[in-house]
Amino acid sequence: MEIPVIRPAQINEYDEVARVWMESWVSTGLDVASEDLLGKLRARVRHEVENGWSLFVADVRGAIAAGLAVHVPKLYLDQLFVAPDCQGRSLGRQLLIFTRTLLPDEIWLRCARENEKAWRWYEREGFVFEKEETEPANGLMMKYYRWKRGTSNPHQCLSRVEA
Repeated sequence: MEIPVIRPAQINEYDEVARVWMESWVSTGLDVASEDLLGKLRARVRHEVENGWSLFVADVRGAIAAGLAVHVPKLYLDQLFVAPDCQGRSLGRQLLIFTRTLLPDEIWLRCARENEKAWRWYEREGFVFEKEETEPANGLMMKYYRWKRGTSNPHQCLSRVEA
């Protein structure tokens, strides 16, 4: 895979961002693809951007391979998703590295408890579990995580050893 260009999403790309988001979410096995779900995600993208999301895409030769939604004032990584056919190619890690340039000292996030692949990945990336709460909007149990600069991160340790 080519190196992606991480850039702000353009307004005319919001529908495609929502489609990639849906495909990524469906790949977890927690939902099924539908026009209803796609419509909800399209509406949510627009609503969240209007309410403070900074929305970025990983662009590979003009195609959206992944997306990232960050609410910078709240130190909150709201969404990080990778198209199923692009998963396993370090796009998520590249987006997380990019997120740490936007939020260099602290990052909060949450993910569905049932999405074990995601929360285990965040734990490997140095995020620390804080709490669990049910999300009223969808009824899912959510795991909340926090990362702070200077806390243990296995990749930071590896970098020091290799240097």
